[in-house]
Amino acid sequence: MSRPPTFAPPPCARARVLATERGDFAVLDAVPRTPARATALLLPGYTGSKEDFVALLEPLTGAGYRVVAVDGRGQFESKGTDRQESYAQGELARDVLAQAAALGEGPGELHLLGHSLGGQIARAAVLLDASPFRSLTLMSSGPAEVVAAQRDKVKMLSDALSVLSMDEVWQAMQMLDPPQDADTGDGADMRRRWLAHNPAQLIATGAQLATEPDRVDELAAVGLPVHVLSGERDDVWPVELFDAMARRLGARRSTIAGAEHSPNTARPQETAKALAAFWDGLPDA
Repeated sequence: MSRPPTFAPPPCARARVLATERGDFAVLDAVPRTPARATALLLPGYTGSKEDFVALLEPLTGAGYRVVAVDGRGQFESKGTDRQESYAQGELARDVLAQAAALGEGPGELHLLGHSLGGQIARAAVLLDASPFRSLTLMSSGPAEVVAAQRDKVKMLSDALSVLSMDEVWQAMQMLDPPQDADTGDGADMRRRWLAHNPAQLIATGAQLATEPDRVDELAAVGLPVHVLSGERDDVWPVELFDAMARRLGARRSTIAGAEHSPNTARPQETAKALAAFWDGLPDA
């Protein structure tokens, strides 16, 4: 579970609703002081939210980019249904395409980034329709299903969500994994986010993480510039898999020293620098 340093957006960003043809989505919309060089759409991971990118917003807007971080359907402040079918990967990918359309960028101008589960949803969106996007960044997001230990954790969580309330599951998680939220004191913001998630979303997307096929060759065939970024250690996918995936894609590869599965929260300055360098280095669309 990503632990953002704060849930409060910086002065460059505002919380708002992004209205799309597939419904409304809660976003943090960060705008640079000068005209933006381009816009980036950021998708959070499993159990995460748009706040996981809070620490990236100031350095990325400082580099000249507009950044829109989104809660997917059923995540935190974006409403969802109680039907697991609503969270099928294809449905979530179509949500991303609707979000891209609502941002109003021209064809081939939007940078797309997904963290962990968000990376696999972003990949699915690109495979449906790559035309809105200038590039794809896969942040700590592997080529296929998560490692066996993580599959076991996802199954345990899904089983618990099937019979317990979100609050009861939260209490159980705190007993198993004491909170480390020094920034939020008693973890009130983390708990508030957890309680706002729709359990159907967590069950459905957890199953996706445990069964995702390898679609790297499909992505390579699209020809979109890709950036594979991760920490130097990762317990969800081995770092060696990120290295191999980048080679298969002919992608740019960035490894953030001192970071693990969430470089966006652990080393935001270094992560933002790597992202901006990738985007800066792309030729004009």
